[in-house]
Amino acid sequence: MAILSGNQLPKSRSKVSAKVKTFVLDTNVLLHDPESIFKFEDNNLAIPVEVLEELDAIKTEQSTERGRNARRVHRILSELLPDSRSMHEGVKLPRGGTLSVIINPYITDPTKRDLPSMQAFRAILPDLGKKDNRIIAAALYVRDTNQPPTILVTKDVNVALKARAVGLEAQDYLNDKVDKVDDEGDYREVAVTIYELQRFCSEGEFNLEDEAAKDLTLNEYVLLRSSEGKTMPARYYGEGTVRRLKIPDFIKAPGGIPVRGRNLEQQFFMDALLDDSITLVTCFGKAGTGKTLLSIGCALHQTHDDHSRYDGVSISRPVMALGKDIGFLPGTLEEKMKPWLQPYFDALEVLIPSKPQKDPQFASKKVGKKKHHKHTESALAASLNQSTSSQSHHQNGGNSGGPAALKPYERLIKSGLVEVEALAFIRGRSIARRFFILDEAQQLTPHEVKTVITRISEGSKIVLIGDPAQIDNPYVDSRSNGLVYCHDRMKGQSLAAHVKLTKGERSRLAELAADLL
Repeated sequence: MAILSGNQLPKSRSKVSAKVKTFVLDTNVLLHDPESIFKFEDNNLAIPVEVLEELDAIKTEQSTERGRNARRVHRILSELLPDSRSMHEGVKLPRGGTLSVIINPYITDPTKRDLPSMQAFRAILPDLGKKDNRIIAAALYVRDTNQPPTILVTKDVNVALKARAVGLEAQDYLNDKVDKVDDEGDYREVAVTIYELQRFCSEGEFNLEDEAAKDLTLNEYVLLRSSEGKTMPARYYGEGTVRRLKIPDFIKAPGGIPVRGRNLEQQFFMDALLDDSITLVTCFGKAGTGKTLLSIGCALHQTHDDHSRYDGVSISRPVMALGKDIGFLPGTLEEKMKPWLQPYFDALEVLIPSKPQKDPQFASKKVGKKKHHKHTESALAASLNQSTSSQSHHQNGGNSGGPAALKPYERLIKSGLVEVEALAFIRGRSIARRFFILDEAQQLTPHEVKTVITRISEGSKIVLIGDPAQIDNPYVDSRSNGLVYCHDRMKGQSLAAHVKLTKGERSRLAELAADLL
């Protein structure tokens, strides 16, 4: 590594313009994005030797993304610093700027510990046994020996606060942050005349004026509204054209109940989920807006026969606990993942109930009594057949201590139609002809989301859902999480669509809690 001590600096730094900044990188920045070394343009980079120690301890994690990223950083540094000369003098980076690895003489040299800057530092952060404090001290040394400004880049909020306390400027890693989060409404309205709206209803599409279409992005959902108050939902297909939504009267899982969107936002979401030309769907929505239920319902609706586009449904989510972790879970992969995937089992129970329901969640309340009675009889007959089959099993050798009858949705899992995926083992896979649902995507980093999406083969579809306002991962926020980042980068692509759900449909209590608590 390029080891700098005392007043030794890279030769290239002595001629650096005052406008060039020096960034000191914390360990979590390199773990978050191993390629971050190449993303600081013409500025100087300094990596404290304590960072290398922390990377060395993490690189042995074989099955984690952190371990892979630590090993990737080591390979990059080995390629950039191939010989002893580059180790001692530092190197110029291919895309501009310089790279140095520093040993802080403020700690190693006893004669420098009484310098004014170190006295102030030790008065605030006396424990130099902590790696974080040593990294901050290294950044302090870089500030004192380089032309300003010097900035510590860290994704640890506490490290940033401690650095500012000792007079250092500290920033988050901004390269993968979106400029702004979409805090606006879920869709835009486009003004049309009543005659244009009538023509749209009869023909199924309409060409907007240039002024109305200039700000719309491809596959954006809009609401056409006339001055008389008449409205019609539509999707923008580019070149000024909006078309009617392509959604059936209802969707239905195999052996399940019919499901309809309860509001306009859910109709938008269903249109994106059911459109074969869209292979990536991102959805923001608070708790209770129907993200999970509609995702699974539309997925199973497209996998129920031999002519379906997809061979099955794959479900996964990051393993991120709320509150104190309960430790390792025993059992097989499915048994370990079951607590994390319980929301999907709840959704499947609603879509394919074990018992007939008079008023199933998300089912239309406008179904006639006759149709409802017929549906109830069919569901009851199916339930009786299941009960008879179970009794026959017990009469033919089963006993009271035998396995309980499987729930309808459990048979889908046993048959492989519904598959549980663990993100930890997805690297290297090629997922073909699957409808892949990734829940809680706001907990992932942009790099992790990229890893998942690049596993999707031709003929598959991936849906990323989550709430950017509910983030438990300490190293991402509302602007840098994988869900928001993916939406921002893929916006306007022909194979991607985005929907924002704002109206809760779970219950009045859940809606109030999501809004007020």
